[in-house]
Amino acid sequence: MTNLFNPKTLKGDIFGGVTAAVVALPLALAFGVQSGMGAIAGLYGAIALGFFAALFGGTSTQISGPTGPMTVVSSAIIAGEIAIYGSVEAAIGTIVATFVLAGIFLVLMGVFRIGQYIRYMPYPVVSGFMSGIGFIIIIFQFFPFFGMKSPGTIIDVFANIGSIANGINVQAFILSAATLAIIYLFPKVTKAIPSTLVALIVLSIVSTVMALNVPIIGDIPKGLPDVHIDTLLNMDWHHPMVLIIPALTLAALGAIDSLLTSVVADNMTKTQHDSNKELIGQGVGNAFAGIIGGLPGAGATMRTVVNIRSGGKTKLSGMIHSIVLIVVLLGAGAYAKLIPLPVLAGILVSVGIGIIDYKGLKHIKNIPRADAVVMILVLTLTVFVDLLQAVGVGLVLASLLFMKQMADLAEAKSTGNMLSNCERVLPDESDIPEELKKKIYIQHFDGPIFFGFVSHFKTIIQDLPEVKYVILRMENVPMIDQSGMYAIEDAVLALEQKGIQVLLSGIQKQPKAMLENIGLIPELVPYEDIYEDFSDALKALKKMP
Repeated sequence: MTNLFNPKTLKGDIFGGVTAAVVALPLALAFGVQSGMGAIAGLYGAIALGFFAALFGGTSTQISGPTGPMTVVSSAIIAGEIAIYGSVEAAIGTIVATFVLAGIFLVLMGVFRIGQYIRYMPYPVVSGFMSGIGFIIIIFQFFPFFGMKSPGTIIDVFANIGSIANGINVQAFILSAATLAIIYLFPKVTKAIPSTLVALIVLSIVSTVMALNVPIIGDIPKGLPDVHIDTLLNMDWHHPMVLIIPALTLAALGAIDSLLTSVVADNMTKTQHDSNKELIGQGVGNAFAGIIGGLPGAGATMRTVVNIRSGGKTKLSGMIHSIVLIVVLLGAGAYAKLIPLPVLAGILVSVGIGIIDYKGLKHIKNIPRADAVVMILVLTLTVFVDLLQAVGVGLVLASLLFMKQMADLAEAKSTGNMLSNCERVLPDESDIPEELKKKIYIQHFDGPIFFGFVSHFKTIIQDLPEVKYVILRMENVPMIDQSGMYAIEDAVLALEQKGIQVLLSGIQKQPKAMLENIGLIPELVPYEDIYEDFSDALKALKKMP
């Protein structure tokens, strides 16, 4: 804790935390309203998650709170529970349990060091997913933008979109449009004050003074939040999968969202975050947020960037951000209830616009077709099906396409030579007596021998010419998987049945250990037929009959 109060960084942390809180306030309220649990839930989530994720996390400058992607998933979970129980009050036990369980899953992901694998997420999957989230946020604001209540699903929004024309609240539309205008134009005047906060305060005052007929947030609970321990203990646990699947979805999304923001923070501060510790911090924060009825969230990119640019350097900045929000909670509830919902709709539209990956979409004609297919598929599934399924399908498809590309590359580079009929040979294969060339077939490998390469390798063995010796050159094979291991075993057995002797040259540590594990070495290929390099194998062949 002593490092939190370093005099050299204290001033910057204070300014960073306060500025981040100013940016976080309107977003927290907007996300709370969108979730269906009310504006206060967004504020509770920003306070609890912001404080504990900063305290226990692995990214010093990270500011955490409800985010667009996490709110989209939370909204779906809340809507589903309300459909079952009839109201937020009746469903609160299951909702809180789901959010707390998501936090626990995040902690476990950190404990089991899963954070290190997030960096293997392909860009087309991340791009399609984030763009899909952006479109979801915008689509759900179609109705609120005009002063109307939004349907609960994307499909329902499109099915009922024609009804907007008959129910437009002109005053609400003007407020929403003015919100967007301020958000995008005010920075041209000054960037010292966040434009979202300016829009929130100015338009709320205008709406109140002019007594505009628009929907507002309404009463916000005063004081500190309730702790829902009793609710958790007394809820119905008869259907645990109803909790586990949504909680896993939130945890997976929270991990991706947070660690992507951590990478942004690293690039700005020239530091290196601890991904697994960050997941633990996010998990603890989300669990506490859930217990007090707050929305789950993750590392928030925009708030983190604002914190860093305002001088934040340590975890104290994130904790100060939460303390400022507590002060707002205790003193501004009477004013926050007057905030017009169309203003929050305008803010959320700007959030959605900011999340969309325009660079990825812009270059879609210039990237490999496989990447474009993955990106569009993930985007479509994210919007119309399910976020976690979209990521899962995208990862599987991207992996399969990558494996195919690697297999094609391995096939192209893995050639076999019957030296007596081959015009192109490697330099160390040129000094071989003509009589010996007729007896040798050399199989070159260039890259891993894995399941994607197995079929091609079997074809090579089947089409092998009549020879006495086969040398498998494996100096460029860094690893071999189970499929490749069995393919080599089958090949050696087939060759020995034909009376062909197999020699291995340049085999590396991992492939050798794998072949020893299944007894191929030394039962089928004795150690005396294994050579450190090709020249040693050639010397031995010259002595053979």
